[in-house]
Amino acid sequence: MSAQTDGQFGQVLRSQEGPAGISRWWIICLSVIMIFGFTILLTITGLAFVEKPPIPEQVVGPDGRPLFTAQEIKEGQEVFLAKGLMSNGTVWGHGSYLGPDFPALTLHRVGEAQADLLARSIHGKPFDSLSEGQRDEITALVPGKLRVNRYDAKSGTLVFTPAETVIFEMSPALWREYLASPVNNGGLKANLITDPEELRKLSAYFSWMAWASVAPRPGSDVSYTNNFPYDPLVGNHTPTLAFIWSAASLLFLLGGIGLALFVLGRNPSWDWTPAAEKLLPGVPGHLVSPSQGALVKFVVVVALLLLTQTLVGGGVAHFRADPGNFYGFDLSVIFPSSLLRTWHLQLMIFWLATGFVVGGLFLSRVLGGKEYDCEKNLTNLLFAAFAVVIFGSLLCDWGGMVGFWPKLTFWLGSQGWEYLEIGRFWQFLLIAGLLGWFVLVVRNAWPSLENRATRALTVMFLISAFTIPFFYLPAIFYTGETHYTIVDTWRFWIIHLWVEGFFELFATAMVALIFIELGLVTKQMGLRMIFLDGILVLSGGIIGTGHHWYFSGMGSFNMTMSGCFSALELVPLVLLCMEAGRFIKTTENPYAQAMALRYRWPLRFIMSVGFWNFVGAGVFGFLINMPVVSYFEIGTYLTPNHGHAAMFGVFGLLSLSLCLLVLRQANSDENWAHVEKYVRVSFWGFNVGLLLMLVLSLLPAGFLQLGDVFANGYWHARSPEFTQSPLMAFIGWLRMPADLIFIIFGAIPFFIAALKPWSFYIREGAPRDAETPAENAAEAREEAK
Repeated sequence: MSAQTDGQFGQVLRSQEGPAGISRWWIICLSVIMIFGFTILLTITGLAFVEKPPIPEQVVGPDGRPLFTAQEIKEGQEVFLAKGLMSNGTVWGHGSYLGPDFPALTLHRVGEAQADLLARSIHGKPFDSLSEGQRDEITALVPGKLRVNRYDAKSGTLVFTPAETVIFEMSPALWREYLASPVNNGGLKANLITDPEELRKLSAYFSWMAWASVAPRPGSDVSYTNNFPYDPLVGNHTPTLAFIWSAASLLFLLGGIGLALFVLGRNPSWDWTPAAEKLLPGVPGHLVSPSQGALVKFVVVVALLLLTQTLVGGGVAHFRADPGNFYGFDLSVIFPSSLLRTWHLQLMIFWLATGFVVGGLFLSRVLGGKEYDCEKNLTNLLFAAFAVVIFGSLLCDWGGMVGFWPKLTFWLGSQGWEYLEIGRFWQFLLIAGLLGWFVLVVRNAWPSLENRATRALTVMFLISAFTIPFFYLPAIFYTGETHYTIVDTWRFWIIHLWVEGFFELFATAMVALIFIELGLVTKQMGLRMIFLDGILVLSGGIIGTGHHWYFSGMGSFNMTMSGCFSALELVPLVLLCMEAGRFIKTTENPYAQAMALRYRWPLRFIMSVGFWNFVGAGVFGFLINMPVVSYFEIGTYLTPNHGHAAMFGVFGLLSLSLCLLVLRQANSDENWAHVEKYVRVSFWGFNVGLLLMLVLSLLPAGFLQLGDVFANGYWHARSPEFTQSPLMAFIGWLRMPADLIFIIFGAIPFFIAALKPWSFYIREGAPRDAETPAENAAEAREEAK
């Protein structure tokens, strides 16, 4: 196997004298945190299999008449998933925001039915006909009738109360009515479910979840879902543990910040430190690697997927404001809201991950400094594989939802689980593609393992890269019939741990390599950045995964541990905000000015990540992470307020910065001058559009919804009666200016900025600037003097 040595981009990394050594205590500290964190997380995950709400073998009425079975509950879950209802409403707070929380609405109906039965029994007339005093008398009796666990574990039989039986028998007709018209359900396909048997199984699923929401766990005074959802009528109030561990989380937060500041204060060299005078960057004059040139078309796909996602997101937002009319046309006939919501999430995951794939391939090539035979062909093969998975799965999402393959929806179409809708067949292909990508990354970086000066950085880079395919594996640990609590556990191993934990670790490794190569920091400083970020992020991020599981059927241990440790997720973000000035000063090194100027837009995108990391992930994230806040807030618009700011503002902008690095390297200064203006516009379009999206729409809508939860209960704040009220619809329309700015001044210019370099590269090949790296380095010395 032959290889071509690369003497350009990557020379700074290899030219710095001496190995990038680091104290063994960094390694020990990170290892201890990883071992401790995963020990607790695996314990919580194991407890989910034990503490999950039981699925009774059969449910009977008060007279012993069979109502439904465990198999019908599981099949009801499959109907729920196959019809894309998790992309419409929520179950136990998780899902979409265009429809109701289905178990919460079912539970409240049970409470109303119980109140009516008591009113007729005691006063001989309906509840609505009672005086205010009589109503208070009846509502005080309702919890006592419902908050009794009538499940017999020995026989596997659950006995429903008369009220629960009445609502279950009424539910098929009620859900059929809800699913009939897009105007009433947030834009679902008209008459989405009409089969009586499917409606009955769906009702069984929601009725079982409603029962688990109010029935006390054996040996406890709180329900299987820790009294979620909040509904005073049925006696669901904030559990005491939520108050206790919310207060404890503040101690963890303040203590964590204080300890971090103390340690960093004693070790000022751990802070952002500009590179020493002897670091002379070489400005890469041209791209000598064909495999790196092959990455340009990846960036074009990233830009295309991003543009499509923004357009689809605009459609979802319109369904929120006016679900029955898209400027005179019923959009739900062709693109129902459940499909658009699914595409919106999947497109985001695809373009974001593809950007990280691009960054990993590019920087591993920088590390290794060699071009192997067939490297370009293998990169093109990986591109084809990713294209098949991305576009094939998106088309099959649509085919599954319109019923092309009802028996194969789980495998080919949408699985239905939020964020992981992609069919199981496509998941296997995606895992294979990620493993193939990792093999290419290892192959690219392998020569640097033989270099003592770069070995430590390379090892950390490869370890962090390996976590990307490895920690996606929990996505295949369940099926459509798996217990919801178990699914939700593995689901957030992906949504939180994979993305917010190890994606961030890999991102830090890539940013460190970029800063070293640009001559902004030393190799030792870059390696310390990786370890410090890993220690700070994973100390709270691993166990903090469980803050998504407070009300998904787990017991008190999860709330205890996750409620405290999730508060530590804010610590590195507070430090990043405090150190922002020193962070920026790393680009002011006079010996690195040429590099900083050449790559100013990738650097500016990275710096904007710091802002959104603190605001979106930090402020908005901590706002909703405490158990006592999450109890009332989960599933309201405060959740996507945090999600949009953190997902796009942090990981999205970082992914785009890696893409810009590839584009800049693939084009000459002359060609880049035609591209730069579009990048500048997209930078401000993205940041201003995102800010307005939060300030004008998601944040005020979330607080209004939170207020309604306190006033009327969770079921009402999630009901169409509230979410489609004139005020909420008006706030939905206020999002339009932000969306237009985001699309017109953000996504479209970025798409153009990706197309132009691609066309230049195809037409002209690798760019060759007039000046050589040595000449640029000499010029940098003279300017510094």
